[in-house]
Amino acid sequence: MKKIVSLLFVCLSIVMQAQDQDPKAKAILDDLSKTTKAYKTITADYTLSFLNKEKKVVEKQTGKVQIKGNKFKLEIPGNTIVCDGKTLWNFNKDAKEVTIKNFEVENDDQLNPSKIFTLYETGYKFKYDKEEKVGVAACHVIDLYPSVKPEKKKFHTVKIYVDKAKKQVAKLVMIMKDGGQNVYDIKSLKSNLEILDPVFVFDTKSFKADQIIDER
Repeated sequence: MKKIVSLLFVCLSIVMQAQDQDPKAKAILDDLSKTTKAYKTITADYTLSFLNKEKKVVEKQTGKVQIKGNKFKLEIPGNTIVCDGKTLWNFNKDAKEVTIKNFEVENDDQLNPSKIFTLYETGYKFKYDKEEKVGVAACHVIDLYPSVKPEKKKFHTVKIYVDKAKKQVAKLVMIMKDGGQNVYDIKSLKSNLEILDPVFVFDTKSFKADQIIDER
């Protein structure tokens, strides 16, 4: 679980430099951004695969995320992470503990899954690579390169696969400096489904005091 959360932090916590960009890539990413930001809600199921330098899968995890503005609910093996836009709850199922923190939407060091669909907007230079199919979907493949302190990153390139018809992220591949890869396959992405606000609040009433770690 720590690997998954840390990967999401790496993906989502970078600052922007937006000059000297590939115009073809920029046009595609701008369309992607416009489409994604028009969604009132996003519900996505994904698979995260860890590949070694021989490109063999050494670990695979599945997850589900629901997003509504600054609110989100992320379900990954062993953990449920919930945010109502103000408070962040992290429920560790194995330890049966809940950690509570204040959520700051502008804090790039905090987990915010909603940014995974627009991560290219902050902290990357980008270049159009090629067209390639993901399943039956024809996709644009764009290479993203970290533009701020790249020497401190564990990866050197992120490949983003953009569904040409749907203008949605279909796949993300993080190419690590050690030769491995971390691959996010978006298995399904549904937009504008009704998600009630109570989904984004974690109920701690059934927990004992020693099971709750309140860091606010």
